[in-house]
Amino acid sequence: MKGTPKTAPPLEREPPAPASLVEAREALAQQSRTLARLQFLVEASKILNSTLDLPELLGIILKMATENTGADRGSLFLVDYEQQQLWSLIAHGLEQKEIRLPMGKGIAGAVAQSGEIVNLTDAYTDSRFDRDFDQRFGYRTRSLLCLPICDRDEKIVGVLQLLNKRDGNFDAEDVEFLQGLSVHSAIALENARLHRESLERQRMERELTLARSIQQGLLPEKPPTLDGYEVAVRHQSSLQVGGDYYDFLTPTPNTFLFVVADVEGKGVAAALIMSNLQATLHAVVMHLHSLEGIVFTLNESIISSAHAKKFLTFFVGLVDLNGHGLHYINAGHVPPVVVRPEGDPVLLKEGGMVLGLFPQQRYERGFLKLLPGDVILACTDGITEAANPADDQYETQRAILVARANRQRSAEEIVEAIFADVAAFERGGTHLDDKVMMAIKVR
Repeated sequence: MKGTPKTAPPLEREPPAPASLVEAREALAQQSRTLARLQFLVEASKILNSTLDLPELLGIILKMATENTGADRGSLFLVDYEQQQLWSLIAHGLEQKEIRLPMGKGIAGAVAQSGEIVNLTDAYTDSRFDRDFDQRFGYRTRSLLCLPICDRDEKIVGVLQLLNKRDGNFDAEDVEFLQGLSVHSAIALENARLHRESLERQRMERELTLARSIQQGLLPEKPPTLDGYEVAVRHQSSLQVGGDYYDFLTPTPNTFLFVVADVEGKGVAAALIMSNLQATLHAVVMHLHSLEGIVFTLNESIISSAHAKKFLTFFVGLVDLNGHGLHYINAGHVPPVVVRPEGDPVLLKEGGMVLGLFPQQRYERGFLKLLPGDVILACTDGITEAANPADDQYETQRAILVARANRQRSAEEIVEAIFADVAAFERGGTHLDDKVMMAIKVR
């Protein structure tokens, strides 16, 4: 019919792509993502090995993990097997402070124990998840991925925990990527740990050198020479620096004062306490004329200056050179003993408690009349507590027997005989400590 418009033929639509083409495109995209992540891991290896600073390294690892998986937050824990804890200085999204968790506690603690990977779409559905952190920081954890970091020997050295992937849940690709990253991370962490241990050893060696220098500077170069008395002493340091101390002073021409002390602990702290003791002792001896006053003042001085709250055992003896009397105070120290030519030995116990614990302590003075042939033996617990392989201790009685066997010999020879006997006794033992052995023989 004329005038009737002709209908345009319908537009032809593009036929749908075959399923094989869709799969090919997806496979190509997957291959591109895999290649990109592999290239990233190669670069990551270089970056991870660019630093030996442990906190910096932890931050780099966590940043790589969160950025490449799309995680909102994360934490990287290291395993401390000695303390049975996980600890971290780095927690992305939180203030940088050390976090410590017991092994087995929470999901990270469980992963550290089992080595299994945990991948949750809602962390609250897992009874192991600890909600305290969410409540403390006003956060809501949903998806969670937690996996172990293992070294070359498959030992778990760390745990990586990521939270709340932004575009869904953590998937198999994320797990595969993080496992690849963990291999490089474990190597870098091991290198950083070894570096940190090396720095710590160097620091300790410097501290020990300083402590030895302090200690040696405080000890007398040699015993005094006295009419009617022989004085001998020997000091032997262990591998570590302890707080053993001895000293000789002559407050007046007719008196002789000797000291043996042992500061709790080792290292610079003990050596500094010893330094304070020596300085205070030398100052007060010249101004105070009673042993009670000297020891009281020393205790107050140690308490006021010992910020580390260390204590020390202390023995001081004052010999009247003309009257042959021994006045003494024992403040918690290994009791010195007077070995007599005949009769039982006399232990010097009178005094009071150790120095440095409580203020305003009072100390009682002991007295003993010295006889010709008497030998005063004073030592630190490095002598009496020397142990043999069976863990038996040397003890004072054995030193007495050695002194009696050598009573005709000089004070120096008696000291050397006891040292030789201690060395033979503790050969093969494991208890090593500083030793001080002093002998004063009355002619």
